[in-house]
Amino acid sequence: MLFGKLLPREGNFFEMFNQHADRIVEAARAFSSLVANYNDPHLREQYNRDVDNAERAADRVTHDVNKMLHQTFITPIDREQIHKLINTMDDVADLIQDSAETMALYDVKTMTEEIKRLTDISVKCCERLAAAVKLLGSISDPGTAEAALKTCEEIDKLESDADRVMRSAMSKLFREEPDVREVIKLKAIYELLETITDKCEDVANLIEGVILENS
Repeated sequence: MLFGKLLPREGNFFEMFNQHADRIVEAARAFSSLVANYNDPHLREQYNRDVDNAERAADRVTHDVNKMLHQTFITPIDREQIHKLINTMDDVADLIQDSAETMALYDVKTMTEEIKRLTDISVKCCERLAAAVKLLGSISDPGTAEAALKTCEEIDKLESDADRVMRSAMSKLFREEPDVREVIKLKAIYELLETITDKCEDVANLIEGVILENS
């Protein structure tokens, strides 16, 4: 019993979730600016740095949450839920950084309309993710829980939109692009961008699980 009394009873996990979600949105918006200004090498480099900085900041929050999880005796929600949620959120930030790095590594010359559309959907997904996360600390209130579930449904719809855009993009790519190297490059980028929305949906599913078990 003495051991339990010496450990913190409840860490400030919800605030740390919010911090991480803010970094995800920061990375997504920086990536969107990178795409919008891709033809300007200086701005492209600047926004690449912004994406990297946001991803590293998200990593630090993830580390702090996992560390606090080991130091906290009683947690506000299930320990496994905390672990899965923060690490799945971190996957979103990682995928945004991977997308930016892949564009640079593959030396993509121009942004297609499909990249722009997938990027726009990804940003909206990340913004809705942050909105859902911010409601987690108050889900004992039925109205807040309902609002969070509605936001998760919006993420699901956005993910479906991204699926449709990617399928159309792939069809167009294989029909119209004669250069095999360009096909390989763009296919990889389309898939990465769509995976961002997939991972946001995974976060939404976890949030729904937390709400159903704790509200």
